[in-house]
Amino acid sequence: MSLIDRYLLRLAFWPMVGAMGVTLVALLLERILRLLDMLSASSDRFGFVAQLAVNLVPHYLGLTLPAAFFLALVVVVNRMNQASEIDALLAAGVSLTRLAAPYLCLAAALTGVSLLVFGFLQPYSRYAYRAVLHTAQNAGWNGLVPAETILSPSKDLTMTTDEADAAGQQLSRIFIRRITDKGREEVTTAQMAEVRRTNDGQNVRLELRNGQQLRFNDQGRPEILSFKTFTMQLPMTGPAKLLRSRGGDERELTLFELADQARSGRSTIPREALKAELYGRLARAFSLPLLPLLAVPLGLAAKRSGRAPGAIVGGLLLLAFHHMVQLGQGLAASGRMSAELSVGVPFLIFALIAFTVFITSRKRPGETPIGQLMEHLGAAMARMRMKKKAAGAAA
Repeated sequence: MSLIDRYLLRLAFWPMVGAMGVTLVALLLERILRLLDMLSASSDRFGFVAQLAVNLVPHYLGLTLPAAFFLALVVVVNRMNQASEIDALLAAGVSLTRLAAPYLCLAAALTGVSLLVFGFLQPYSRYAYRAVLHTAQNAGWNGLVPAETILSPSKDLTMTTDEADAAGQQLSRIFIRRITDKGREEVTTAQMAEVRRTNDGQNVRLELRNGQQLRFNDQGRPEILSFKTFTMQLPMTGPAKLLRSRGGDERELTLFELADQARSGRSTIPREALKAELYGRLARAFSLPLLPLLAVPLGLAAKRSGRAPGAIVGGLLLLAFHHMVQLGQGLAASGRMSAELSVGVPFLIFALIAFTVFITSRKRPGETPIGQLMEHLGAAMARMRMKKKAAGAAA
């Protein structure tokens, strides 16, 4: 590696790591909040959420890696261009292809990382995530009542309390709704309550104080019972059975397993669905070497039209490619189109755009079809504004 290569790679490394880290943390925090709400009735929701968050990292890493790599390249090339470093290199005889060479090598290395993430880490982490979520949602109720949380240990019981001690056993302002064995609704409220487990460990005894209970008699008429002390016994629920074994979904299979099952035809999953998942992962991984071909010219064009248009257009192209591959996988899985066409065509279109932008920019660095399109759009909008002002002045 020459001094120029090391310099270019060093400039791109930290912006890429920073963009990937910020995006990954933001996505994880958003999902963690949803998981905390979903698992509010779980006996150990914080422990389960930590395990779920760890298993989500490979999934979000596969999403953020291409976007962070592309954004880092656009920012770095634009920064060098604004400082006239690119002009100096071009004047010294360094071609645009030579400038993009270290980033193409980095993209090749990241392709290997993506194949590892998409092909092996994601299938295992996806199954582990589903297994932990299944366990958390069916872990049952251990008899503790956290504050400001709606507990639904079963379809016949709902509980909440405004305040609780650290152990979840001394409660204040408690609300309980349950359906009795006879199918009648019963609502109980109390100012204070104490939670105790029975000796057999299968039930919870609530010692309620200063409250009321609304219930219905045999004739279906409501009755209100006011009490100073009242004892209620509620059953604890045990965990459900474990999740099925890995491989029931094509997204839980590794690349080798997908290729083997698609070739053998012995899988219970449709062959086209297996092929669509296989080609979709390969398309996303091998799209990384195309990103420098797109990002370097757009970063050079930013000196003429500003950084935002190039980054926005490139981001839209990445987003469109991702959704087109997803659409192709759906079409192939439903049998409406072959996996080779539905996934291969979006990849070829994206590759054609990247090569076209790079080749046209080699002759005149900084001028790309995307930049020319943005300039034409800007000129058209300026003419429209001028006509509108002229019409307003004439009126």
